[in-house]
Amino acid sequence: MAEQPDLNTVLAQATTIQELGIPLNIVSDLILRLLFNEGDVSVGRFGEVLKLHPQVADQVLSEMQQDRQVEVAKTGTLGRLSYTYRLTDVGSARARDALERSQYLGPMPVPIEVYNQAIVLQAGSGTRRLNPAEVKQAISHLILPENFHRRIGPAINAGTSLFLYGPPGNGKTTVAQAIAKLLAGTEPIWLPYALTTGGQIIQVNDPLVHVPAPIEKGQTEKFGKADKRWGLFQRPAVMVGGELKMEALDLRFDPIAKFYEAPLQLKANGGMFLIDDFGRQQVSPQDLLNRWIVPLESGIDYLRLQTGQSLQVPFRQLIVFATNLDPSQLVDAAFLRRIQMKVEVGSPDEKLFYQIFVRMCQAYNMPFDKDSFLHFIRKWYVEPKRTLQAVHPRDILRTAISICNYEGIQPRLTPELIDEACRTYFVD
Repeated sequence: MAEQPDLNTVLAQATTIQELGIPLNIVSDLILRLLFNEGDVSVGRFGEVLKLHPQVADQVLSEMQQDRQVEVAKTGTLGRLSYTYRLTDVGSARARDALERSQYLGPMPVPIEVYNQAIVLQAGSGTRRLNPAEVKQAISHLILPENFHRRIGPAINAGTSLFLYGPPGNGKTTVAQAIAKLLAGTEPIWLPYALTTGGQIIQVNDPLVHVPAPIEKGQTEKFGKADKRWGLFQRPAVMVGGELKMEALDLRFDPIAKFYEAPLQLKANGGMFLIDDFGRQQVSPQDLLNRWIVPLESGIDYLRLQTGQSLQVPFRQLIVFATNLDPSQLVDAAFLRRIQMKVEVGSPDEKLFYQIFVRMCQAYNMPFDKDSFLHFIRKWYVEPKRTLQAVHPRDILRTAISICNYEGIQPRLTPELIDEACRTYFVD
């Protein structure tokens, strides 16, 4: 059995055309498009935009010069690597053809097979595990039941799936966001800017999802040796809600630009994918669940190009479903078995509610008043038999402060202010 390459080997800088591992026509088309867009382009500029090693750029440009597609516009003092190039008439015609084929202009893509190796290596058993102290710290800004961290910590480390459920307004989304922030602070991940397969380009990088990780002391040498087609990023977090449509989970082909955009779950690889408000999407819960059954079971996702070619990519991310609805009404038992951990984020009891109220008073610089709080509980929860929700203290205090600001008075809790705020907040 062939020995599996390590991550350093997979990410090694390509210094020849062959080491790029992609068709030469993709390389030359990107060079032609950049020259067509910018006119005179230096070898350094090819490296900046296309993430090409100068030696590779020089090799390709030398061949294109022999074919009379490019010519030297300006020489430099450091040999060929300091040259600046422009298109010839032949090259301009070839560039227009290249733009007809695709308008993608960005970093050179990575072969999908190499991407698959890198993701598996970075999501394997060698990755650092979070300890209880780290998870507790990540949710320390929330008032949750004791040892709540033990319900979510194992799922985070396993990196597979988590189902958060319970009544609205009790922090499911906030817990998920804390998990995302926690993952972002763990060991960063190497991700490519774009992929290629079957002669097609798939753009993976999304500035809204992929945040560059700071290069720490001692990492500079390692970073310098990595192929520039890869970037070092914080663990990604993709969060979607009721706006999610089925097509967002498939490769999306732009018929004008003529290249693909990666689906959301591919952008989330190595991090977290949160489906918030699950059950209220523009696609039925059953269809959405059917889409995830195979990836959750096998760790492999299947995508399809317009040509009909099927692709296999790793499905290595923590997928979190958060819902206000009854799980038994949303999903069947077979699907729930495939989700590793189910965690209820329930309504707080009076003790937790009191702690939340006090903390919110501190956060908004509102002096806490015990009599006003007891009045709040008795009149607006006990008498109407209303369920406590963790979000209520924050919302009621915000409303109370807005009332005080409108009157131009210093915010101060009183039973009368609580009543006025509650009358504008509750509708039942």
